Amino acid sequence: MIELSHIVKKFGDLVAVNDLSLTVGKGEFFAVLGPNAAGKTTTIKVIAGLIKPTSGTAKVAGYDVQLQPLEVRKRLAYVPDFPFLYDKLTPWEFFRFTGQIFRMEDSRIHKSASELIGRFNLEPYTNKPIEGLSHGTRQRVAIVSALLHEPEVFVIDEPMVGLDPFHARVVKDTLKERSQQGMTVFLSTHQLSVAEEMADRIAIIHRGQVVAIGTPDQLRDKSGKAGALEKTFLALTAQEANHIEEKVPKD
Repeated sequence: MIELSHIVKKFGDLVAVNDLSLTVGKGEFFAVLGPNAAGKTTTIKVIAGLIKPTSGTAKVAGYDVQLQPLEVRKRLAYVPDFPFLYDKLTPWEFFRFTGQIFRMEDSRIHKSASELIGRFNLEPYTNKPIEGLSHGTRQRVAIVSALLHEPEVFVIDEPMVGLDPFHARVVKDTLKERSQQGMTVFLSTHQLSVAEEMADRIAIIHRGQVVAIGTPDQLRDKSGKAGALEKTFLALTAQEANHIEEKVPKD
């Protein structure tokens, strides 16, 4: 459902993503881990069509993100780490607006939104202006609006930002259920526990490149570190950093 082939993204002299390739299958729950400035968010924005890669191709559900953007957007939902919402609207108005963008009939919008509002405990807030809602509540509104049209591919950056433990659990359970029903989930996070608990496969990105990819157990085998995924992550990123340093000519 997601195919990235030799993606390179440069911002001037900065190479944010460096020849990155990976494939994520239908219904797969795929997580991306990496240090700050590793290229995770840039990669996500390439998938979502928000930025154009310097070179390489990105496909979603078989459609080229750059050449067939409307076909991609019909099938994809994207929630950034700090989502933009129309503050003067209420959540109900925002859900209706989002549904209409995807040409959903009013009856379907109402049915889908009502089910998600109940699941995400948004009933007390549906008729209040979004501008007065807490960050965690706004995050839930953004996730509900993204799930509304039942996307084939769901891309989310740092999904647990601002969420209390109860609603973090709701998000995890909802995304896992949807992936088991066939929705592909592509998730970027700094929370290793989230990736370890939820993901079918994990990619570790460091300095714009995929340095390791596989199930949690496969990553542990590669790093030689048993136990918590944190040890594996630290070992693999350290290995890559040492490998890069070895290739740099000495004065």
